[in-house]
Amino acid sequence: MPPYITHRQALPAGDLESLRDALLGSRFVARSPLMGTFQGSRGFAFIFTQEGRTPLEERFPFLRAYLARVLDPESARGLRPWRERLFGGRPAPLPNAFYLNLLLLDAGMGVGRHIDATLQGPSGVPGATPRHVSVLYLQVPRGARGGTLRLSENHQLLGEVRPRPGLLVHFQGHLQHEVLPFLGAEDDAQRASLVCEQYVFPPEALARLPVFRIQSKAGFAAYLDSRRG
Repeated sequence: MPPYITHRQALPAGDLESLRDALLGSRFVARSPLMGTFQGSRGFAFIFTQEGRTPLEERFPFLRAYLARVLDPESARGLRPWRERLFGGRPAPLPNAFYLNLLLLDAGMGVGRHIDATLQGPSGVPGATPRHVSVLYLQVPRGARGGTLRLSENHQLLGEVRPRPGLLVHFQGHLQHEVLPFLGAEDDAQRASLVCEQYVFPPEALARLPVFRIQSKAGFAAYLDSRRG
């Protein structure tokens, strides 16, 4: 089973630009709600289930094209074992819970090696990791060097992905990964990516999760502003 697959120009240029501008201009952007290796990064996040996708898109319509692309089962089909892709078989259950995180990094900053398991605690499922993780690069500063996504298992390097705007990466959710710092940018722009952890939970665990929730450290004023919108 391949550790990761990529899609170039996953969204039309206009959709990518609108998505980037809406996210980076959001009043929810603040210090990252994630802890550990994400300290020092900025962004905000959504927890939602398949049931919560509709209210999420109603509140944030600029996410519709992105979600249609990233949550399409065919988009990550290449992660399945080749025999299953070639000969078919019983289809695996589709992801039904998601953690969607805007990740903003300044020059010189990276994210240390880790395994995504953000919904492990809220779901009450020990050791829960995503079926797969999807990363869409929204913005990469001009002239930047580095910023590579490194994927590994048991500390053995499996692959490296160089970021570029519009590139979509799907990788197996149990893999260790890290983001190397970028240097040498021509301006002060941040590196921006949208990361979606895609989980498959049984009904009892799914019931413990919020149908739709925003995670942001921007404060209550940003919440009230979003409700007025």
